[in-house]
Amino acid sequence: QVQLVESGGGSMQPGDSLRLSCSASGFRFHRSIIHWLRQSPGKDLEWLARIDIATGGEMYSKWLEGRFTISRDSAANIVYLQMNRLKTEDTARYYCAIDSTGTTRGRGTQVTVSS
Repeated sequence: QVQLVESGGGSMQPGDSLRLSCSASGFRFHRSIIHWLRQSPGKDLEWLARIDIATGGEMYSKWLEGRFTISRDSAANIVYLQMNRLKTEDTARYYCAIDSTGTTRGRGTQVTVSS
C-alpha cells in the first residue's frame, strides 16, 4: 500500500525559507519518480518539481525561478522540497505524489506565507 506523508509546513513570512519532507513507503521507492505539487485556495493542483530517485535527476516548473530545490535521501526513503525566498503566493497545501497529476498523493502539509 502506497503511503506518502508530508511534513514541515508552517506559517512563514515573505523571504523566509522552509524545507518540506515526504516520507514514502509501500512501493519500490528506489525505482520511482517522486513529485511535489501544491494547491492554493480556489485553484487547481499545480505541479512543482520531480526527482528520479535512482539517478537524482531533477525537473522543475519554469516559473519557480530557482527558488525551490528537490532532493532525496534514498537510505531513509525521504524526498525534500527546499523552498527559499518564500512569497505570499506560495501559500498552499503541498503534496508529494508518485505521479505528475497527483492522483496518488499524501494528505499534504500546509504552508502559509504572510506578513
